[in-house]
Amino acid sequence: MWKFHLCIISSFLCLPASFAEALPNTQSTNEFKSMTQLQSLKNIQENPHQTAPFVHELNNRFHVRSLFVESPTLPMVDIQLTFNAGSARDSEIGSNLYGLSNMVAQLIDEGTSNYTAEEIISTFESVGAKFSVASYRDMFIIKLRTLSDPEKLQPAVAMMLDMLNHSTFQTPSIDLMLSNRAVGQKQLKENPERMKNIVFYRTLYGKHPYAEPITGTQASIKRITPENLIEFRKRFLVRNNLNIAITGQLNPKEALKLSEKIAKQLPAGNEADPLPAPNIRTDFNIRHIPYASSQAHIIMGAIGTTRDDPDYLALLLANRIFGTGGFNSILSQELRVKRGLTYGAYSNFSFMQVAGPFSLGYSTEQDHLLESIQIAHQALVNFIHTPIDKQQLEQAKLGMIRAFPNHYSSNAAINAQLGAIGFYHLPANYLDYYTEELSKVTATQVQSAIQKHLHPDRLTIIIFSKKLDKSALEQILQNNLNTNEKLIPNEAARPKFNEASHPPKEEAPAPDFSPHDTPASVLDNDLW
Repeated sequence: MWKFHLCIISSFLCLPASFAEALPNTQSTNEFKSMTQLQSLKNIQENPHQTAPFVHELNNRFHVRSLFVESPTLPMVDIQLTFNAGSARDSEIGSNLYGLSNMVAQLIDEGTSNYTAEEIISTFESVGAKFSVASYRDMFIIKLRTLSDPEKLQPAVAMMLDMLNHSTFQTPSIDLMLSNRAVGQKQLKENPERMKNIVFYRTLYGKHPYAEPITGTQASIKRITPENLIEFRKRFLVRNNLNIAITGQLNPKEALKLSEKIAKQLPAGNEADPLPAPNIRTDFNIRHIPYASSQAHIIMGAIGTTRDDPDYLALLLANRIFGTGGFNSILSQELRVKRGLTYGAYSNFSFMQVAGPFSLGYSTEQDHLLESIQIAHQALVNFIHTPIDKQQLEQAKLGMIRAFPNHYSSNAAINAQLGAIGFYHLPANYLDYYTEELSKVTATQVQSAIQKHLHPDRLTIIIFSKKLDKSALEQILQNNLNTNEKLIPNEAARPKFNEASHPPKEEAPAPDFSPHDTPASVLDNDLW
């Protein structure tokens, strides 16, 4: 008991001065009175009038789209350079060079013709700057966060531009990356959640540029030379293939000057060519990969649509209702809550330059493999052919609108929005009317969108399991298509799922490809 009292005493001794000053002037703790300035959490009201930041469309004289948000609170500046130079461009440099864009991103700070890797790191550290690079399927993104003081900002920007123009990609750096990749490849084979996504993309896209993993394969990256990396940099990391996002403690005139400095010091180059449209399947495609595990891992889906599709918002709402709304989503209700067949299930749209995939996935015990697929597929069939529940739709809208401020809750978050707005050619005031447009979406529009873009009769299904009766699965899928029943047969006979005995501590992760296809942007699939 004395330990308990000691903890209480220690807690009071550690109170901040501001809290202590608010306490009543009394000799006894028994005389403490409630302080009116403290609010109960239940009394905190949502602010429905939160407004998105004002976005300046800078008139960059080099015709590089440049967007800017002024944020005077902190003496910081965030810069994002977004190039149309993701892994989908790898094959434009040469055949079987998958992983080229990613390797450029990984090695661009390993030395230039002017500076060593150590000097690059030292420069950024000396001015308190943070630099990062990432490659996705569509985008190649460079981020720089630095102090707004010109004596700190200018050296950081200069070093970033030196890397963009003069990185050398020496052979020792490539060899080290190959060694690390070999270790990663071994780990990958032990991770069915990631493996199923790689197989899914390859099966879905065939020979399309989206088919291969962003990081490439051990065989493909062994083919990459310093000359390939330099050619990629010179061809795609150029002014005419770029948009610029700036957020921070600058005024519009200073931001314009900064954007023009960046654009001026990059070679003009050419805009990347449009990517080809993928081929669309018209039937089922089932692939079974034998995998010895207590759990079977399943992903199914099809090629969906693009980021600029007019049905974009309707499909986001549909996806939230079906598979990303937590335990209230249809998929989680059918697989987890009603039957306890999985710890978690998700569905996902990846909206990209050309049609990205729709997918749903989960893991389950081997003995419940066929049953779970029947239920998941039937849930999709029913969702497409059953009128959208208006109450569910309104809840989905409310959830997305409430989450919307998260997209501009920090300078980095704002800058990510600007990068995506620029990349996908959206209007500068897109953030302003998002909630208004979302609230206008009707149940009829959602229903029309899912019937147009979701086709349960032409799914690609990837299964990692010990065994699979493929003919039985094909019959199950066909039966689902032929029935209009909304309840799965024998559902009433199943025991109720005991949530207490199955805590959600092993929730299925979101698909590996989501963050790679939709990086920190106005298209967080769950929220935007």
